[in-house]
Amino acid sequence: MRIDLDTSSFKKKEINTMSDREAMGLPDFYRPCRINYKELEATMKRLSGIRENLLAEMIENPKNDFIIRYASGLMLASLGDPRIDCYSPQMVKISSKKEVVIGLAKEKVYKVLEKYKRFGVIEEWILKETPEISIKMKSFKMAKYPVTNSEYLEFLKDTKFPEIPTSWEFGIYPSSKANHPVYTVSCDAADTYCEWLSKKTGRSFRLPTEFEWEFAAAGPLKNEFPWGNEFNPDVTNTLESGLFQSTPVGLFPMGASSFGVMDMGGNVEEYVSNDYFPYGKEKVEDDLSLTLGTYRIARGGSFTRFSDLARCSRRHGRYPSDIYVMGFRLAEG
Repeated sequence: MRIDLDTSSFKKKEINTMSDREAMGLPDFYRPCRINYKELEATMKRLSGIRENLLAEMIENPKNDFIIRYASGLMLASLGDPRIDCYSPQMVKISSKKEVVIGLAKEKVYKVLEKYKRFGVIEEWILKETPEISIKMKSFKMAKYPVTNSEYLEFLKDTKFPEIPTSWEFGIYPSSKANHPVYTVSCDAADTYCEWLSKKTGRSFRLPTEFEWEFAAAGPLKNEFPWGNEFNPDVTNTLESGLFQSTPVGLFPMGASSFGVMDMGGNVEEYVSNDYFPYGKEKVEDDLSLTLGTYRIARGGSFTRFSDLARCSRRHGRYPSDIYVMGFRLAEG
């Protein structure tokens, strides 16, 4: 199913001067998402009684229709998702035995701008990806999924850390979204979570560097998107997918990176370990740096943003607006 979104406002205004709904291409009146709730209810009834381990297989089976995968994910949120273990997260080995190419060649900037200008993309945002650079990278591990609400809850209960995600309405844990990525947290909260989990497990968890994140997403072939070089709204959760909300992790197996890492193209944006710095000699000033000064880099698309953010080389961050839904995932090694 394809959802038509109104991006005409981007011809007149900058994204940070728009209302959230306007920036998402949504009208002022109610606009339904792509989910057929009657079909969803019927599917969940049909799947009732199926064990959690089988539901976990169903959500990540690319042969299943979206509604079956989605229903499986919602049921797992209530029943307990066996894929998620706060103290032993699933980690994927990212092998790198040579130099890795990161970033965007400067001569490609105009082409990217032309392709995404209907979404209000400005030159400075893309210039931050330049120049293309070669770096040496050791092998490491990346979490298969972003950190979920249920995992973050364990952290809050154990530490009493004073940062409840603002996406948790009235600060109440959203049990129906236990296996969705946690979002609207600060980079300090993400760093503290990594430190806490490392102490609890005796392992060395951390946020990935943005170079590691990009390589885990783009793979050795340097794909534009984690799944390939063409955007496909059916394999990820961005605005074009028409869901307008977070989704259970691993819901889009067709959108996994070549290493098998899930949800890197959409769902929620993800903090990395470093603040913005220029790849080349010139620092690019954009709305983020002019507003915030120093800021933490985030990577990956989200359910509130268009496909331009799902590009593997796109560098962005948390602007003070509700449509910037920031989560994080773990790295190790």
